[in-house]
Amino acid sequence: MRSEGEDGEIADMMCCASCGTADVDNIIKLKDHNVLDGSAACQKDHTSQQERDYCESRAAEIRDAILFKQPESSHLGECPICLLPLSLDTKAIMQSCCSKLICIGCFYASIRYEVVKMIKNKKRSCPFCRQPEPKSAAEIEHYKMKRRKSNDPVAIQEAGKRCYHDGDYERAFEYFSKAIDIEVGDADVEAEAHYCLSFMYRDGKGIGRDTQKRVYHLEEAAIGGHPKARHDLGVHEVYQGRIERAARHFIISANLGHDASLKALRELLAAGEVGREDFVTAFRAHQAAVNATKSRERAEAIAIGAMQIVAKSRSFSVEANSK
Repeated sequence: MRSEGEDGEIADMMCCASCGTADVDNIIKLKDHNVLDGSAACQKDHTSQQERDYCESRAAEIRDAILFKQPESSHLGECPICLLPLSLDTKAIMQSCCSKLICIGCFYASIRYEVVKMIKNKKRSCPFCRQPEPKSAAEIEHYKMKRRKSNDPVAIQEAGKRCYHDGDYERAFEYFSKAIDIEVGDADVEAEAHYCLSFMYRDGKGIGRDTQKRVYHLEEAAIGGHPKARHDLGVHEVYQGRIERAARHFIISANLGHDASLKALRELLAAGEVGREDFVTAFRAHQAAVNATKSRERAEAIAIGAMQIVAKSRSFSVEANSK
């Protein structure tokens, strides 16, 4: 997830190095400012091969500065109730009424409280928005439909996932694309939809295989704080022989608590491709990220098998977070 400060730094990089201004599209043309910024319009204005080469190099430099920025948190963000980071390897509960991911600790605590305090004939409610819990599949679908009609990108991308698993790849592609196109100003909200499109382009289901588009969507997801997308980018760079770039991706993802990325770094360390100091730093950051997601309530809920209890309920959809 990017902060306002990080967005400001990125905006500064896209401004004219001479006067510090930019138009509405962040495009600074050579003829107006005599500065090369690497934008598509800037490249089009140049005629000599030297100018075009420099322009492409500048565009790649700006892209890398954005791509390799360490996100403050994963795309999952925080539980909206306890405000602790959502764990990458622990299931959370997707509420059909408000499309919020509630950590298992808060969800189980809500159930336990309402069981103790429940007034006769009073329905249980959502721990976040307090909507009465649905009692049938039709009510669940009604809630989801309302969220989609209100252009909730999370509800729309979840609809895309259902279509994908049902084999309706064309509609899945439409839902994922729509979730990205909705302007909510939050890169982490779009990250999961970008990641879903990346594996559609990888597998070619419903659309043709396209490695370039797959990598683009992986990068957009990684920028939004998606650790699995960042890990997949690292694997792609390894296959391309760009080990240094791969290591940078693995370090950023490991810093968010991603286990597979830490394992990949350990393998690069054994191969002599990563320094021990870099690995130790990433290892400590990984442990800190994992520890930040722990709480007594979550530990208790997991210990008693709360996810299995919740899974039997028809009222809520259970989503396993991508590891």
